Amino acid sequence: MSVVLSRRLVELFRWVDPGPGSSHLVSDTSGWWRDPEVLTGVGPALAGLFPAARPTVVVAPEVTGLLLGPLVAVAAGAGFVPAYKVGGQRQRAGPTRWAETPPDYRGRRLRIGVDARRLGPGDRVLLVDDWVATGAQLDALDRVVRDSGAELVGTAAVVAACPPYVAERLRLRSLLTGDDLDRAAPGLT
Repeated sequence: MSVVLSRRLVELFRWVDPGPGSSHLVSDTSGWWRDPEVLTGVGPALAGLFPAARPTVVVAPEVTGLLLGPLVAVAAGAGFVPAYKVGGQRQRAGPTRWAETPPDYRGRRLRIGVDARRLGPGDRVLLVDDWVATGAQLDALDRVVRDSGAELVGTAAVVAACPPYVAERLRLRSLLTGDDLDRAAPGLT
C-alpha cells in the first residue's frame, strides 16, 4: 500500500461521540468513501495484500462491503458475491447458504448468507471487510465458504482492530490497525 493512501485513510477517519448514554465512541469512515483518491486506491491495495492468491470471487458483508467488495474484485480480476444479513438491506429470494455469527462486539448474533448458486467447489474466495473487531461476521462467512465447497484464500480488511488469534484464524491482512487510528486521535478513545 502506498504511504499516500495510508495517510489519507488516517486523515479522513474520525471517532464520533454518539451522545449521552453511549459508553464508547463510534467509527466514522464516511470520509473514505467521499475521497476519490481512496476510492481509486483501496481496491488495489486490499487485493495486493494477497498477491499470489488468485481469488475467483470476493465475498463481502453488507452494508459497507457492497461498496468495498466490488472495488477489490475488479482489482483482483475476480467476481463479487455480496453477503446479506437477515433483516438487512435485502432478503434473498433464491437458495441462500446461511451461518450464524458468534457474538459480535455488541454481543449480537446475526445470520449472514450468500446466494448458494453463486459460490461452490472450485471457487477461491477472498473475504473483504472494512473493519474487523471480533471477526464474528467473517467467521460465519468462512463457514459459508467451507460449506459451499469453496476454498478461503484469505481475508483482507481496511482496519484490523482484533486480537492476533482472530487475525491468524481468519488469515487476515489489513491496511491499518486500530492502533494506527487511535494514534491519529489521541485522547479520544
